[in-house]
Amino acid sequence: MDRVLFGDNQFFGINHMSEEKARAQAMRFADIQEIIDLLGAAYDSGIRVFMCTTHDRISEICAHVRLHPERYSGLEFYPCMPYAHKYANAVTEHGTIEALKRFLPAEGALAALVRGGVSVATRDIEGMARLLIDAEMKMFSGLKTPVIFLQNVVTDLLLGMGIKDAFRIFADHVRERYNAEPGFITMNLPHLLDVLEEVGIPNPIVCANINKIGFRMCGGIDLYEDAIASRKFRPVAMSVLASGAITPREAIEYVCRQRNIESIVFGASSKHHIKEIKQHIDACDGEAQKAIIPLASTLEARQTA
Repeated sequence: MDRVLFGDNQFFGINHMSEEKARAQAMRFADIQEIIDLLGAAYDSGIRVFMCTTHDRISEICAHVRLHPERYSGLEFYPCMPYAHKYANAVTEHGTIEALKRFLPAEGALAALVRGGVSVATRDIEGMARLLIDAEMKMFSGLKTPVIFLQNVVTDLLLGMGIKDAFRIFADHVRERYNAEPGFITMNLPHLLDVLEEVGIPNPIVCANINKIGFRMCGGIDLYEDAIASRKFRPVAMSVLASGAITPREAIEYVCRQRNIESIVFGASSKHHIKEIKQHIDACDGEAQKAIIPLASTLEARQTA
């Protein structure tokens, strides 16, 4: 995975600290060109991964990227699914059966069952899950999607309900159908790692809140730091700025001190903030590398002696 990933919360009015700021962002980014311009700014600053939900409007971004392959030749998408609000709204408007009919592909026996009003609760749940993943992935057709994430709203619901096999179903389908790595977003990192190990998913990619003040870190900072230092997985840090509660420099310095963190995902609503955060990450990584090289030389000298 790349070191720096650009997220999309700001585009859809999501801010965990300020509803007023969230509303302002939603109004601004109602214009799709505003999103395209900011994504272009992130790309020009050297960020090559857009980690995004499967919100309906992302399909417009995907279409734009497909129309301009020379502009975004190095861009990769990390889809995060499902976009829960989309399904919740559909169920509210149309009912459960009608909602499934709208999202499942038209072909296949399961779709026929749903069209006929037959309950799918006791039918092929694994088959339905695979079809729903395929439906979510349609908007990314022709684009690079090397990592596909299961959103935390589903990850943590499955954890709470003890439906452990679902993680294996998701991981297997992502690998087999899309030749991609499965990723999992969670608000309970320690518990998820236990379950993924139990169902046989080795060295998983896990995205979780990791920040200096413990913002939305279930179990507390100590448990997270211990897991990052001692357990075998590929951590992706999100909410590093704690929705603006921590300054970028302070936030990035803390995250970069956790040596095993593989990637950092952040959202920003201005070109200035994108450049600022990217520069902080590059600077912190550069300082860390300078510290590692003399240490490696000293160890090598001792071994030779």
